[in-house]
Amino acid sequence: MFQFLALFFFPLAMAFAASSDLLTMRISNKLVLLLVAGFVTMALAVELPLQQFAMHVLCAFLVLVVAFGMFAMRWIGGGDAKLAAATTLWLGFGLTLPYLVHAALLGGVLTLAVLMLRRLPLDTVFVGRPWLGWLNRLHDPKQGVPYGVALAAAGLLTYSNTAIFERLTA
Repeated sequence: MFQFLALFFFPLAMAFAASSDLLTMRISNKLVLLLVAGFVTMALAVELPLQQFAMHVLCAFLVLVVAFGMFAMRWIGGGDAKLAAATTLWLGFGLTLPYLVHAALLGGVLTLAVLMLRRLPLDTVFVGRPWLGWLNRLHDPKQGVPYGVALAAAGLLTYSNTAIFERLTA
């Protein structure tokens, strides 16, 4: 039972991050901390070697530094920066480049889709409906793009190659 729950922890967290960013344009600090705690727990459970664990932490720290630089330049949101770092904690150096390539490609498609959506008029049936606030935000050109959706999808595409996934399925 633990192995089953452990295997789906990361995908469920990514799905929650994507839906949260899409619906609220926010990625909770609690979710990021849960991802970090989940990694530590899983790394201990699968007996990830200490050196490999340390390299995962270093990778996440470097991504966090670069991502916060991008946040400071207003290129990405703070939640996106933290989510990228927490995700690369799970991936390590070996999978971070494929993750970032996937995120860039998916993010480009997402951005183009949002920009195309914003060029279309929003039907009056959707305007002023509180339960469709996310759609109104997504349609608003003054709002950003929920890039956490692309980051989470890229994480899901890369997860099956992680040391934790491989050890859980061995």
